[in-house]
Amino acid sequence: MTLTMDRREAVKTLLDARDGALVVTGLGSPSYDVHAAGDRDDNYYLWGAMGGAALVGLGLAQAQPDRRVMVITGDGEQLMAFGALATISVARPRNLDLIVLDNQHFGETGMQESHTGRGIAFDRVAAAAGFAETGEMRTLEEVGRMAARLRGKAEGPRLFVLKVAAENLPRSLPPRDATFVKNRFRAHLGFATC
Repeated sequence: MTLTMDRREAVKTLLDARDGALVVTGLGSPSYDVHAAGDRDDNYYLWGAMGGAALVGLGLAQAQPDRRVMVITGDGEQLMAFGALATISVARPRNLDLIVLDNQHFGETGMQESHTGRGIAFDRVAAAAGFAETGEMRTLEEVGRMAARLRGKAEGPRLFVLKVAAENLPRSLPPRDATFVKNRFRAHLGFATC
């Protein structure tokens, strides 16, 4: 089945309903997509941290238990961090949502078919690992309904897969200075910067 959902529109739909959630992005296209929806102090962009987004999100969720944390990452990055799903499930944060933008390709390295194009389904893996809620969306309408649900209380971590079109969109580059991004994010949380 050909995937047709526009990733930028899907991410914008999520972020329009973020309701104060802190956002961590996986490297590459998820960072470009979040930035294209609007650069904000409560966006934490990861650069050069392939596979790190889900666990950075877990650490942030544990450190900020009264804040919702939304990780927006890609299928290639999440494949690299497959074990993170087990760690997150065992930690059982009630304020962590993982959103996997799945185009079934490794978009940053030449659009080779990824494991998800060959049958690996993150929502089913996360459900088997013990996530409180999982699902797969193929339309913007489904994303809109899911985004509204994310505002509600969760019993544990949630993971949703957004099946998006495999395309190389123009890059919308967020700040690449890691110290600046960290300090801006810390200031947003009310912490001293260094």
